[in-house]
Amino acid sequence: MRVEIWSDIACPWCYVGKARFEKALAAFPHRDEVEVVHRSFELDPGRAKDDVQPVLAMLTKKYGMSEAQAEAGEDNLGAQAAAEGLDYRTRGRDHGNTFDMHRLLHFAKEQGRQDELIQLLYRANFAEERSLFTESAERLVGLAAEAGLDAEAAREVLADPARYADDVRADEREAAELGANGVPFFVLDRKYGVSGAQPAEVFTQALGQAWGARSPLKLIDEGGAEACGPDGCAVPQH
Repeated sequence: MRVEIWSDIACPWCYVGKARFEKALAAFPHRDEVEVVHRSFELDPGRAKDDVQPVLAMLTKKYGMSEAQAEAGEDNLGAQAAAEGLDYRTRGRDHGNTFDMHRLLHFAKEQGRQDELIQLLYRANFAEERSLFTESAERLVGLAAEAGLDAEAAREVLADPARYADDVRADEREAAELGANGVPFFVLDRKYGVSGAQPAEVFTQALGQAWGARSPLKLIDEGGAEACGPDGCAVPQH
């Protein structure tokens, strides 16, 4: 079974939702038969690469809330993250363009290290003091290396804005086609969708439902057709 997760590194509920989903997945009896794929979704795709601002300022401007409301929202997110065992800095974080991070995640997917990298990117954005947006590309290169990727190869990806750009845009178009207008958005075997950072119990139910709904292979066999198997190939007798 395949689970696809559309998310953005700048999305705090994606950070929390991933932890809740993984809690359910860890207890799922068929865990070893579930493939998880992370898909790209930018919350702020039109933001210029050098347009970085404090999270609280972004929230007050984008949503028209007061600074006190923005702070209360961050405090609530911090509490939700802590309940999942996650570190979360409620003050001093900033917000910026995540397109290069998504390109790097597609590279990591090819190398089988996508989940390791996305977790490190989440940690860097939500738990560490250093900005993920104002430092040079070497910060991302360092995280890629920590995730087990070749540093020079990651550097080459970041240096070429065309690398994996089409993959990111394809993910975003597909999200729109599936009706996802927010993240996190979980798609299970292309049959069931779960929107938002739901409690682990909801993910447990969704995994079980999707697993049970898998259709067994329907064999069309008119009989008598030759085939090869573990014991060799049938040879027609004349």
